[in-house]
This record gives sequence, structure tokens and C-alpha cells, in this order.
Amino acid sequence: MELLGIYSLPAEATLPIAWGGVWPDFTDRYNVEQEHCRCEPAVTMRELRAVAAWATGRRYATFRRAVEYALSGSASPMETVMAGMFSIPMRWGGFNLRALPQGGILLNHRIDFSPRAVRMASGIPYAVCDLYIPAAGSDLEYNGGYHEQESVRVRDGQRNNGLKGMGVKVLVINRDQMIDIVALEAIAQSIYDDANQRFRYQVAGYRARQLALLNGLRAGIGLPPV
Repeated sequence: MELLGIYSLPAEATLPIAWGGVWPDFTDRYNVEQEHCRCEPAVTMRELRAVAAWATGRRYATFRRAVEYALSGSASPMETVMAGMFSIPMRWGGFNLRALPQGGILLNHRIDFSPRAVRMASGIPYAVCDLYIPAAGSDLEYNGGYHEQESVRVRDGQRNNGLKGMGVKVLVINRDQMIDIVALEAIAQSIYDDANQRFRYQVAGYRARQLALLNGLRAGIGLPPV
């Protein structure tokens, strides 16, 4: 629903629903970027596609496009923004990782560690990748403020060692980089290189398109434009 860019309920209703059981009462709205949702989706992709097939005509063109490019499995709002920027086709402002071989990208994909990788990870048996790109053997992670805690940094390091033992490259994007389109572009180019694919733009005005997409995705989760 976040990729559709709008909630159907007022913010006073949707924000408590989104935060339920995750953030303490004193958390302010700006922490929405790091909230993780562990629940069944309100609407499944199958249901959205059924509605999109019914919603014909120019009036619903944006809705149909959003459904076409939406991905299931996001665990947090900023994962949704990151997935949108890296997966949506370039003509709409994304980096089109969805077009890479072996399935493009997978949200919250689990990788079970080999015995040696478990030892490298100090006993951690598996990792769940925010955004896994099979063709590049890469895990793209969004690290918000939660990952700045000492205990979390230690566990992240152990986890990343386990992924390295499985031959997976880990790329970490922080809050500052998620508003730096040039940095996102360089990361996308690196992923294309690892997938042995050529990165090139085939549209004019791509930077303006990227900024428009980023701000649209941010607006969908209640964050201001960059």
C-alpha cells in the first residue's frame, strides 16, 4: 500500500495502526522510517491486481502503474522506499533492478548459513536480507537509527560475516544516503557490475525523474520531500 503513495484513512488513524506494538508512546512521528510491521497485509498483491484489472481508463492509470511495480514482503516504510527506488524502471525514476536475471530483487529473503558461515557469524544460523539481488549475489540493507545502537552494530557485524561466508556482498545504505540520489546511483551501478549487466540510461531528464519518485515514495510514508 505504501507504494500507492496514499493512505485511505486520516493520519490520526493510520499512524497508531502502523506503530502498534513497536514504538513506545513517546516516539514522535519522524521515527516512522524505522518502524517494522510484523502482520498480515491489509490487501494482498493478488487482490490489488484484481482491482487494477477492473480499474480501466486514464483516471486509474497511476493506480495501475503502482500495482504493476509494487512488491510484497516489505518489513518497514524505508525498506519500501529503498525497494521502490532500486526496482522501478528508469523511465519512472528508479534503477530497474527488477529487470536483472534470476528474478531481479527479493524483499526480506532468508539465507540459511552453512556450518562454516554459522561459525563466522558467532552462532547466528541465518540472515534475512532487506533487498536481495540474486544475479549480483548482493544484499542491500537499510540501516536507520536503530542500527546505531552498540548491541545492534555488533550483531550486524556478525550477521554480515555470515553472509560473507555464503559469498554474499552486503551493501549498507544509511539515512543520509537514502536522500542522496548520486550515492544511490553509484550503488546501483555497482550492483549492475556484479550482475555482469550494463547500466545505462535510455531516458532524458533522469535526475528529475529520480527526485520526483523519491519524494513521492517519501510522501507515501509521511516523510517530507528532500
